[in-house]
Amino acid sequence: MIRLSQYSYSFPPELIAQKPVSPRDAAKLLVYRKRDKKVLYDTFKDLAKYLPPRAMLVFNETKVLPARLFVRKETGGWVEILYVATKNGLLQVLADRKLALGSRLHLSPRFSFEVKKSDGRFYYLKASFPMSRLQSVLEKHGAAPVPPYIKHSRKASMRLREQYQTIFAKKKGSIAAPTASLHFTKRLMSDLKRRGFGVEFVTLHVGLGTFAPVTDEQLRQGALHSERYRIDAATARRLNAAKRQGRLIIAVGTTVVRTLETAAHGRASLGRAASRRHSLRAASGTTDLFIRPGYRFKFIDGMITNFHVPRSSLMMLVAAFVSREELLALYQKATRKKFRFFSFGDGMLLSA
Repeated sequence: MIRLSQYSYSFPPELIAQKPVSPRDAAKLLVYRKRDKKVLYDTFKDLAKYLPPRAMLVFNETKVLPARLFVRKETGGWVEILYVATKNGLLQVLADRKLALGSRLHLSPRFSFEVKKSDGRFYYLKASFPMSRLQSVLEKHGAAPVPPYIKHSRKASMRLREQYQTIFAKKKGSIAAPTASLHFTKRLMSDLKRRGFGVEFVTLHVGLGTFAPVTDEQLRQGALHSERYRIDAATARRLNAAKRQGRLIIAVGTTVVRTLETAAHGRASLGRAASRRHSLRAASGTTDLFIRPGYRFKFIDGMITNFHVPRSSLMMLVAAFVSREELLALYQKATRKKFRFFSFGDGMLLSA
C-alpha cells in the first residue's frame, strides 16, 4: 500500500519560487527520457529540441478566478478568505483566522457576507447580493488565489492576477492555475507551431484539492476530489486522428493528464501497442480519477509538469509515469542544479 511518507523530500526553502522568471520561457527545463533514463538540462524556450517529432501538445485553457478576498470584520480587523465553491446558495470559503458564527464580513460599503456555519475546515457565508453577481464581484474586488508559500501583499494583488494566469486562459472556473502552462509565451507557442507540433486545448477547472496533501481516506478509497472538465467533439476527433497517425500526445500539466485519461476508453492498456487501441471521447462532467503508481496510462505518451509539493497527489501522478524512485531521483538532481520549485518554479518534460 502507498504511504504518504514515500512522497516526502527535502529542499532548501529558498528554492520555492516567489514569482515567475521573465520572460516566462526562460524558466529552467529538465528533460527525462524513460527509455534510456537520460537526463538533460535546458530552458523552456528550447523545448522544441526535446519533443518527439510532430508531437501533439494539449493545454488546459481554464482561467483562474480572482477568488481571494480581503474583508473587514465588524470589530475592524481584516480577514483574508478564499472562495472555493458555492454550496446550496452559500459561499464555501477558507479563512486565515477564526470567524464567529453569525458575524458579518464587509467587502465594500455595498457588499457583505454573514457567517452562517462551519464544518471545521470551511466556513459557509451568505452573500448580501444575488449569486448571479458573484463573478462580477470577484472580478472587481478579488485577488489571485496564489498558494500560501508565495508571499504577497495586498498592494501586489493586481500584478499577481496577471502573473498567475496562462497566456491562453479563456474559460473561468479555477481557483488555482494549471502551473505547467505558465512557462509558455506567445513566442514559444509560435515556434512550436512553426516546427510542426500540434496544439490542442481542453478544460479542467482546478480545485483546492489538486494541491492539497493526500489524506489516508483518499488512499483507501482510491478517489480524489472532484473537478469539472470538458473535451469538445472537434478536439477529441483531432486527437484521435493524431493518435492513429502515430503522433505522440504530450499533456501540458497534471490537470490535462487527468482530463485525457478520464475521457479515454477502450481495451485495458498492456503496453504501447494496446495503448493505441484507446480513443478519446468528447465528454464533460466531473472527474475524481486518482492516478498513482500501478495505473496504466491509456492515452498520453508524455507530460510537462512542475516540481510539486511533497506528499501531494500530483507527485503520485507523475510517479505513476516514471516510478517513484526515478521521480525522487529527478527531484534530487533538480535541487542540486538549483531549480525553482512549485507554482512559479521551473519544470520538466517527461517522455517515453
